[in-house]
Amino acid sequence: MDQSKTPVLDALAAYHRSGQTPFTPPGHKQGRGADPRVRAVLGDAVFSADVLATSGLDDRTSSHRVIEEAQALMAEAVGADHAFFSTCGSSLSVKSAMLSVAGPHEKLLVGRDAHKSVVSGLILSGIRPVWVDPQWDAERHLAHPPGPEAFATAFDRHPDARGALVTTPTPYGTCSDLAAIARICHDRGKPLIVDEAWGAHLPFHPDLPAWAMDAGADICVTSVHKMGSGLEQGSVFHLQGDLVRPEVLRSREDLLGTTSPSVLVYAALDGWRRQMVEQGRALYDHALALVAGVRERIEGIEGMHVHGTADFCGPGGAADMDPLQVIVDITGLGTTGYRAADWLRHHHRINLHLSDHRRVSAQFTHSDDAETADALLAGLRDLAARSREVRTARQVDVPDPSRLRPDQAELPRDAFFGRTEQVPLAEAAGRITAEMLTPYPPGIPVAVPGERLSRDVLDYLRSGVEAGMVVPDAVDTEVTGVRVLVEE
Repeated sequence: MDQSKTPVLDALAAYHRSGQTPFTPPGHKQGRGADPRVRAVLGDAVFSADVLATSGLDDRTSSHRVIEEAQALMAEAVGADHAFFSTCGSSLSVKSAMLSVAGPHEKLLVGRDAHKSVVSGLILSGIRPVWVDPQWDAERHLAHPPGPEAFATAFDRHPDARGALVTTPTPYGTCSDLAAIARICHDRGKPLIVDEAWGAHLPFHPDLPAWAMDAGADICVTSVHKMGSGLEQGSVFHLQGDLVRPEVLRSREDLLGTTSPSVLVYAALDGWRRQMVEQGRALYDHALALVAGVRERIEGIEGMHVHGTADFCGPGGAADMDPLQVIVDITGLGTTGYRAADWLRHHHRINLHLSDHRRVSAQFTHSDDAETADALLAGLRDLAARSREVRTARQVDVPDPSRLRPDQAELPRDAFFGRTEQVPLAEAAGRITAEMLTPYPPGIPVAVPGERLSRDVLDYLRSGVEAGMVVPDAVDTEVTGVRVLVEE
């Protein structure tokens, strides 16, 4: 196919040239009805690009197949058999993938470091999760994706599982041995779903970690808005092989997706694919060189250590790491990542990717340059120089991982939709949670509906909130109480 083509962008330009007059949604009618105060902030181009996909970008019957052609170009660009666009983010994409592999009460192997969107998929579908534990770095108090052996063991114990789902790269940039996990699945005739939300850029440079389709995955979900040039909510999920039928995956997406997709988001996906095909190698040559220098200079700041493959990869750890995720351990400054992130935003207008009890993270992409790198370095140097201002006595109680793994007593769906009550934290130990309790970011639930809460889990969350952790999906975001299942 001609990868210089951009069907969505071209159709949008043609729409404007032809002088169409819409008597359809959206009601702002190309911005004419939008409040000038809104247009002053958003710009006229946003409203101009906000048209219907049918009876707008394409005709009433979609006879020009604009979106289909754009998706086919995307699939070819990354070496997949099929690609599907989502304007509802990878949260929708991963649910569609799960529903195409397993149904109510059927088993699915799931890495326990999955994003909350996966847990939402379990709740909506009634799938029974077989949790596969991540690999725990006891020295650094950090989890890496589950290894192939853990998936093999889980399949041996649950041969009736319909497939497996693994998250890689993690928000910390660490990666699974996908080729080995894919072989384990395929030897059993089972499909592998990869939540590769943080890896949309991986197909476009050989020095980045392996891309899921190249590693043999059946379905791969990517968030182009995270590491690419897509707009927020721009996601693509890819399919290859014959273990999952494309019409099944498409029907699951149709079940969950919007009937009013954003052409603006489609257009950005279309343009990003062309940009990567034509310029991706050169852009990531520059990005990788830039970030290598940034890593070296941060390592020279007193009280800071930049994690790399020597820390994270090897036996018992990750298989690989995306160097564009710059993970900085600030234990030497005597503070938490939460407090450091707030200080950097307040004093240097720098917004970091994620923060935890001892680390901050800066996400680099092909969009960064010397100016943004220097701004980060200046902020981190100032943070180190003024570390007394951010030191805190409040520490997060991070127990051994075996004490952070509650037992799954009920299906996530049954607990979430069951009869519930709100109880004080002191009375929650031993009860079955009916809500997700998720530090965000990175958005990995500490407690999943249906799990029986332990005192260790509750102490970890409460001490985390006191130190600056955010738990936005809890009914009580301060975690002074928890919603639990009423047990007979």
